[in-house]
Amino acid sequence: MTFRLLPEWTEQDAVMLTWPHADTDWSHILDDVEPVYVTLCQQISQVQKVLIVAHDESLKAHITHLLAEHGVDLTQIVFVDAPCDDTWARDHGPLTTANELGEIYIKDFVFNGWGDKFDASQDNAINRQVFDQAASKNAKYKSLNFVLEGGGVEINENGVLLATSECLLNPNRNPSLSKQEIEQTLQDELGVTSFLWVDHGYLAGDDTDSHIDTLVRFAPNDTIVYVECDDEDDEHYDALSKMASQLETFRTPSGEPYQLIPLPWPKACFDSEGYRLPATYANYLIINKTVLVPVYGDEFDGFALGQIQQAYPDRTVIGVNCLPIIHQFGSLHCITMQLPKGFLK
Repeated sequence: MTFRLLPEWTEQDAVMLTWPHADTDWSHILDDVEPVYVTLCQQISQVQKVLIVAHDESLKAHITHLLAEHGVDLTQIVFVDAPCDDTWARDHGPLTTANELGEIYIKDFVFNGWGDKFDASQDNAINRQVFDQAASKNAKYKSLNFVLEGGGVEINENGVLLATSECLLNPNRNPSLSKQEIEQTLQDELGVTSFLWVDHGYLAGDDTDSHIDTLVRFAPNDTIVYVECDDEDDEHYDALSKMASQLETFRTPSGEPYQLIPLPWPKACFDSEGYRLPATYANYLIINKTVLVPVYGDEFDGFALGQIQQAYPDRTVIGVNCLPIIHQFGSLHCITMQLPKGFLK
């Protein structure tokens, strides 16, 4: 039976977080960032478990105290002890496949710090620890010598995979492989049935070489949610306009156009040194019964929540302030990884 990567809206056991600590790039803004993680734990723990990767015992104790202090049900928290370089669980976390019988196969791809931009040796070892310490005894595990981040791929219920050519075909990932060989690997390991390659679009300040989860997302029932830039003076206008035009040409396996839902363009955000930060509403997280959406104190926050509600009408849509997170050039989806039903012990 084919094991296939599960869409994010599949029923989940947990969401994985890798907690920031003083030896990460978050050190100077930990007081601003930890409240975002606490908020995520408060929201997620109401509908499923939260798996937290803790760098050491001291951090684990600190997290436990912090969550208890903020009323989080600690019976909903699962800890995994593993040293970490950083906290981008979407990209170093496991990609979980399942077959028609609901059997789980955990695929552990190589995480090389988005093309060897940053040291990621400890992060690359986390998935083995997650499997050993927390996974169901019925789950299978496979380590793969293939570079892939979870933020670089989107899949729907028909096995169609969305990705940007800028990321997955970048020579800083799998330089010895052709596009055809990369596609074959994704078909073999993730059960992909067909591909939609996005050839345009980027976010200034993004280190990932245009991860798809910052730009375009799948939703159920042949729906695509995407960021739209309507400001002709913005540096992103041309690339995102070309991206929108390409999305209009995409067809479902049955030959129909996708339903397209555009997301608004938040005002430009900058850090204290003047670098533009990658604010995007597309970086939302789907959990059981709920969609958590990054908001930025922007006038378009409410409109973005309404657009995402259209894509997921049977879920509650909740905004989470992610201004502190984008100061490390990612957002809500980037710091989380869903673990589907059957994953945990």
